[in-house]
Amino acid sequence: MKFRIALIALLLSGAAAAQGPDWDAVEIKTTGLGHGVYMLEGLGGNIGLSVGEDGVFMIDDQFASLTPKILAAVAEVTDKPIDFVINTHWHYDHVGGNEQIAAVGATVVSHDNARVRMAAEGPNQVPEGGLPVITYSESTTFHFNGQTIYAFHPVPSHTDGDSVILFRDIDIIHAGDIFWNGFYPFIDTDSGGSVAGVVTTLRQVAAEAGPDTRIIPGHGPLGTKADVERSADMIEDSLKRVAALVAEGKNVDEIKAADLFDDYNPTWGVGFIKPDQWAETMYKAVIAE
Repeated sequence: MKFRIALIALLLSGAAAAQGPDWDAVEIKTTGLGHGVYMLEGLGGNIGLSVGEDGVFMIDDQFASLTPKILAAVAEVTDKPIDFVINTHWHYDHVGGNEQIAAVGATVVSHDNARVRMAAEGPNQVPEGGLPVITYSESTTFHFNGQTIYAFHPVPSHTDGDSVILFRDIDIIHAGDIFWNGFYPFIDTDSGGSVAGVVTTLRQVAAEAGPDTRIIPGHGPLGTKADVERSADMIEDSLKRVAALVAEGKNVDEIKAADLFDDYNPTWGVGFIKPDQWAETMYKAVIAE
């Protein structure tokens, strides 16, 4: 799937989707989480920001067209430069600003597989100047702004190159697109993602969290341990519902028509992924087992 085109179609609808995003209309919302850490929301993946005496540590950077606004939002909370930007995965709404932010002095970091996918030829190829210059296979730790910032690579989940970022000393987690808070998640199986892997990693994130942990999702509002557990429960239950019909010999069209998720759809189905898409995602996961 050509992710950039598909993502914009998901983010927008109707005539707006045909015309493309109105970048001028996008506002960057900054939410302070304490200890110099912020969550930035705009269009695309939520950004994490650590600000302190050492400088600025950024998690993801949304679309290139929003970089000036994002830099302005950063300048509202600090006059320090951006030293590091770590990408939670390769999708364009999380890495689109890499080249511009690297140009102002930031070092770009990611998992090995995320860099491979960013560098691959195609419509979503990241320019050379925006590719990560530091990568890792399992985990890495930054000792920055008086914090221990631990990034680890889970089992294939949203993609095969995901990273989860733990601020170990201050009870904050950035889960990237493994966690879509309150929406059916997009799971990129074309990029090595796995529905079962998402559930496994959500359980792992929940195990790392306490009742007061602030959890930044890839998309949606700031979350909690309970929100992560709720998402994992919903996905597991969705798989069970579809598996039962597959066992009866139902095909994907029959499963879509069965309205299996009528209790979930009023809340989970109002985001980027619609009920029919969710049913198909679950069907493909079940028959792949």
